[in-house]
Amino acid sequence: MHMADALVTPAVAGTMYVMSTAAAAYSVKKIRSEDLEQKVPVMGVMGAFVFAAQMINFTIPGTGSSGHLCGGMLLSAILGPHAGFLTMIAILTIQCLLFADGGLLALGCNVWNMAFYGCFIGGALIWRGMTGKKMTKGRITAAAVIGCILSLQLGACSVTVETLASGITELPFTVFLGMMQPIHLAIGLVEGLITAAVLVFIYEARPEILAGYRQELGAEGRMGRKKAVAALAGAALVIGGAVSLFASGNPDGLEWSMEKVAGTAELTAEGKIYQLTEKVQKLTALLPDYGFQTSESAAGTSFSGIVGGVLVLALCLAVCLVIKKVKHGSLGKRDTVNEQN
Repeated sequence: MHMADALVTPAVAGTMYVMSTAAAAYSVKKIRSEDLEQKVPVMGVMGAFVFAAQMINFTIPGTGSSGHLCGGMLLSAILGPHAGFLTMIAILTIQCLLFADGGLLALGCNVWNMAFYGCFIGGALIWRGMTGKKMTKGRITAAAVIGCILSLQLGACSVTVETLASGITELPFTVFLGMMQPIHLAIGLVEGLITAAVLVFIYEARPEILAGYRQELGAEGRMGRKKAVAALAGAALVIGGAVSLFASGNPDGLEWSMEKVAGTAELTAEGKIYQLTEKVQKLTALLPDYGFQTSESAAGTSFSGIVGGVLVLALCLAVCLVIKKVKHGSLGKRDTVNEQN
């Protein structure tokens, strides 16, 4: 569902940047009060895992379309909505800059459509509401499926509203909406089942990793915390480096809908801002479309999966270190003021 720059005007893109930045600032404020020591390694590993999982497009039978994991719901069910949202921003930023996946001008839209709903609707509302009292495998599965379907429906609807507000005449609102919602309903169902499988694995391996889990007397996971995190890291490496080679070549839900409505998945836009963002992406996109610039070999896909996962992990860790430093600095100043008083 990564939107290209040509789908939005600068005014709409700027508005979505402001909204996404506000949500990110709120998330940073909230995460400063959390225990980052335990969360940092899981945040980095899960960021790499979701990045790798997003490389795998799965076919939607009978449609000629494909979908991929968005990951906001999955991350929030593990990290909580605020850390999950910041992790999704790291993923989408790396995808945009290094792989030219989604437009730079449209990055604010993509953060909102793919991260905000998954983290704050699927993760904060659905996950907490359905698993808060007593976490079971059945509730985990139901929350994952319902949360992913609802998140993708909201994200798909937002795409059509953003193109409507941008005056993209090639994509008439009602027709475009009529294509986007059903195909993303199917994609959301598959994502929900994948998300449920991962969360049930974590629940059985080390349940306290899940957000909102309440330790029960005598309840223990089958793995130690470090082993569970290592297993997820290993899965990210295998998915990004090997399984990604078997991704579907069919267009994703957004591209498929555009082809059905406009006859093409690549619209064009003219203007200095579009030229500038395109120029920036050409400079930063060292692995465009998840491959080498001068070769279409499978090695480029594997290399992209591994490098991208490592960079997402590093960016997540860097963000957390900055937040921790600011947090400790604020606490130190507060203590100094208290002593002086």
